[in-house]
Amino acid sequence: MAMAIDRKQVYAELKEMFGDVPTWVTSVPDAALGGFWQLMRDFQFGETRIPNKYKELIGLGVSGATRCRYCALFHTEAARLFGATDEEIAEASMMAGFTMAASTFLNAQQIDYDEFRKETLEAVAYARAHAQQSGAGPQAATSGTSAHA
Repeated sequence: MAMAIDRKQVYAELKEMFGDVPTWVTSVPDAALGGFWQLMRDFQFGETRIPNKYKELIGLGVSGATRCRYCALFHTEAARLFGATDEEIAEASMMAGFTMAASTFLNAQQIDYDEFRKETLEAVAYARAHAQQSGAGPQAATSGTSAHA
């Protein structure tokens, strides 16, 4: 049996956080509402090891990949709320698109995963060693600059 939830309490917390209860939330079944709200409140908007701006940029990338306009709007505005610039939002969107393109290519070509894994780990080890030798970050190993140091 599903845990009993206090819908009024969830609505009160939503109202406190957002100023109102979004209409779509009233459609969430009782069996899901408590867990959904707890995850949203404590993980998505809570202080975790990943800063909220980055969580929202990740959410935006996933939204683009899944082509969900609802989530794309929500995560874009939440990212802005947490300080993301238009440039960061564009980069997150482009990174999601680039990842989808590379993934599509690798999967369609049926690239051998074990070979891909081996080559990737070797490349990362090389870049890490090269960066340590030069005293620079990993980005310097590939581009000669360290824009995000």
